[in-house]
Amino acid sequence: MKKFLLFLSFSLLAVSFVDIAAQQKKPRIGIAGIQIENSVFVPNRQPIVGIPLTLPDYLSPDSLMGQAATWLPALVGRGGGRGPVTRDSYDAFVSEALEIIKANMPYDAFWFYNHGACSVDGVSDPEGEFMEKVRSVIGNDVLVTTTMDLHGNASWLVALNSDLITTYRKAPHDDARQSHRRGVVNLLDRLASGKGRPAYKAWVAVPVLLSGEWTSTRVEPAKSLYAMIPEVEAMPGVIDAGIWIGYVWGDDRRNQGNVMVYGDDKAQVEAGAKKLAQKFWDVRHRFALEAPGYSLEKCLDLAISSDKKPFFISDMGDNPGGGGSGEVTWTLARVLKRPEFQSPDGKSLLYCSIPGDEMVEAARKVGVGGHAEAYVGAMTDNSYEPPVRLSGTVIYVSPVQEQARTGIPSYRQRENIAVIKTGSVYVVVGTSSPTPNLEGTGIDPREMDIVMVKQGYLVNRWYNIKADWVMAQTRGGVDQDFGKLPYKNIVRPMFPLDPDMPEPELNVIFVPSAKHLYGR
Repeated sequence: MKKFLLFLSFSLLAVSFVDIAAQQKKPRIGIAGIQIENSVFVPNRQPIVGIPLTLPDYLSPDSLMGQAATWLPALVGRGGGRGPVTRDSYDAFVSEALEIIKANMPYDAFWFYNHGACSVDGVSDPEGEFMEKVRSVIGNDVLVTTTMDLHGNASWLVALNSDLITTYRKAPHDDARQSHRRGVVNLLDRLASGKGRPAYKAWVAVPVLLSGEWTSTRVEPAKSLYAMIPEVEAMPGVIDAGIWIGYVWGDDRRNQGNVMVYGDDKAQVEAGAKKLAQKFWDVRHRFALEAPGYSLEKCLDLAISSDKKPFFISDMGDNPGGGGSGEVTWTLARVLKRPEFQSPDGKSLLYCSIPGDEMVEAARKVGVGGHAEAYVGAMTDNSYEPPVRLSGTVIYVSPVQEQARTGIPSYRQRENIAVIKTGSVYVVVGTSSPTPNLEGTGIDPREMDIVMVKQGYLVNRWYNIKADWVMAQTRGGVDQDFGKLPYKNIVRPMFPLDPDMPEPELNVIFVPSAKHLYGR
């Protein structure tokens, strides 16, 4: 109800603002961000590419929100491969973004559209440092909102350079659009009402470091934990609240769970932050994988013996959506060796997916129905298994793309894929995506006996069609056995790495605004 009234109030303000636009100058709002999630435990390196930021639909020119301000988007940093970003490309992105931001000055407000889990060689807090550099250009009087993924890190530097901040409340992220919009609504409300930056901004470090696979909000305890956020948000004097699970495959002091609450009533903001942080800590032992988790061999045994169809298996260790390289062949190599899949008449298994441009070209040469053979995967990330020599019948190969879109990362381009059948296994080759576009391939995942995807918790596309589901403890840069990860820089003790650690203080720290900290 509180948010409805807030939005209604803002809508009325926006209508009024539009009506008197001729007499009153619209606020100028800049936008920039970094949208990359990449594990430091991956040998690959990738460039960050600055993409012109497209305004979301709720800021369309004919919408109330779109008309309420002059929107000045700069760049959003994205990546095509996986693994940490190279320092040179990060510096180049920051420089390019700052030039655009300078050219669009002055600003009344700024929106940082961040993920929060970017890793850059030699940079401990890429988003925080980027935000600080932008602040040095636009000044500390500018009102700033930051919207984030709950699997990112709201570091101290991010918190310092944000006047308002919010994050997703669901994993999977069905509320991504809603969350970003909420951040923009709050920003516009504070501008239109003249209230400006909130008086209090609370930050609490919670020494828990887990992955999304262990903290899905579809199940307990995360479901109830995140259900508390609207309750805190509804407290008088509180504007917004958030819980950041954090990014488990990063290795800096910022990598941990944390809570942020902001508003105009100090006591309520502090009480809300303490309540969420304490609950987060109290339920730490209850976090578990959303689906049963076993070794790969046991998962395959269960799937083969099951009469449920399609039976899903998550290949968790190399999930590119979590920051893995997406090219690890450890799982595929073992699937292809299973005798149950050697015959074309065995149980069908769809494997999504493995990079392999050489195989796609080989498939294109022989055409559908022909026999192709080539190496796939592990071209860079070969620490677990070398490239696999895949040999089979071409079921589908995408047509030649007319022209590559220069400057756009490969994951934004049309997929250049082939589907190769070997025994009873259908391998999607040419992409690391766990959700490849199978339209026109002749492959219907619902008709497969088994579907294996490089994913942790299933996104809704797969979740909604599964007949059964298990999560395989496989190898890769986003390994779920956190005790094996070679951390060097995170703050210890940390749960679950230190399961018997003492009770933390969970101190509520009030973060100054950048203006208050620097005095100008």
